[in-house]
Amino acid sequence: MAILLRREGLYSSHLTTWRHQREQGEIAGLEPRKRGKKPVPRNPLAGEVQRLTRENQGLQKRLKQAETIIDVQKKLCDLLGLTVPPIEQNGSDE
Repeated sequence: MAILLRREGLYSSHLTTWRHQREQGEIAGLEPRKRGKKPVPRNPLAGEVQRLTRENQGLQKRLKQAETIIDVQKKLCDLLGLTVPPIEQNGSDE
């Protein structure tokens, strides 16, 4: 063993230092680690973004339905010959 250490340029003091570091936990390379992908840190706002995205999609769907209903009502009024007073839009609704 001594011949191998001398040939590689290592001394017993190196071994003693490494043992001490290992006991103190300073050498992280010898620690067992989990294999596979590392877990991706989750953004704390990701859940809120998903909730708001779903809410936005639901509101867009309701808006499209409302616009379809309004178009049908307008066409029905045209067919029946009814006049619909124009709706006044003020700045607070937008």
